[in-house]
Amino acid sequence: MIHPHNPAASGIVPTVDLRGGVPIPQVGFGLYLVPSKDAQATTEAAIEVGYRHFDTASIYGNEHEVGEAIAISTVPRAELFVTTKLWNRDHGRKRAREAFERSREALGLEVIDLYLIHWPVPALGLYRETWETLQELRSEGCVRAIGVSNFLPEHLDKLLESGGERPSVNQIELHPRSQERELASYHEEFGIVTQAYSPLAHGGALQSLALRDVAHHLAKSVAQVILRWHVQRGRVIIPKTVNPMRMRENLDIFAFALPDDVMQMIDGLDRGERMSADPREFLGLG
Repeated sequence: MIHPHNPAASGIVPTVDLRGGVPIPQVGFGLYLVPSKDAQATTEAAIEVGYRHFDTASIYGNEHEVGEAIAISTVPRAELFVTTKLWNRDHGRKRAREAFERSREALGLEVIDLYLIHWPVPALGLYRETWETLQELRSEGCVRAIGVSNFLPEHLDKLLESGGERPSVNQIELHPRSQERELASYHEEFGIVTQAYSPLAHGGALQSLALRDVAHHLAKSVAQVILRWHVQRGRVIIPKTVNPMRMRENLDIFAFALPDDVMQMIDGLDRGERMSADPREFLGLG
């Protein structure tokens, strides 16, 4: 279910209910590749613009700085939603618990809003055990919601063994050029929220002449058109920029709607052009 949310930003940012009724703002701020030296100031700027949902990860190396920005913010903690992720080398019950505590300490938070397994790393054969550990952390009140990233249906099905449950979220690469329809259908069938990273294909999707024409007609940027397409399809998105003007632009997508023919045109841009690694093979143990 999608609910309106008004975080002192331009426009209205809805929230999407995760399993268990935990609301997540539909537009978040991605901190991938934001260097630690810039992360605090960038997060502070994003909060000032109106973002209330922040997505980091242990491997990004900027959890501490994100936490510092949250600590000095005048926005109440209850109004902020923080996601972080467990890296591949930390799979397994003991290592997962230790990694979680490192992230919690770095962020300076008693409770993390959403904790994700970053990749399945099937070669290790530990993602189900790791998922059991995340369920325990949630039961202990350390995490409000739990999920995964870069999981395919074969990995998601495996989580159900030994009485496991399905994740609230699967964060995946999804943009007009790679729409992951089979996976998105799986999510819809089983009540998993689709969260799109690289929603603009690292800027590559902005080059479409058809999208430029639509943006010109609507007096919007191409990025706004693409991000609006995502939210009209019910996804949670985490665009990333360090430019304050683009921060505002990426958040200001709720005062207009795309007509059905434009939505269908963007649906037709799918080429299966995935940019990230294959979840069946990626190790990333460094």
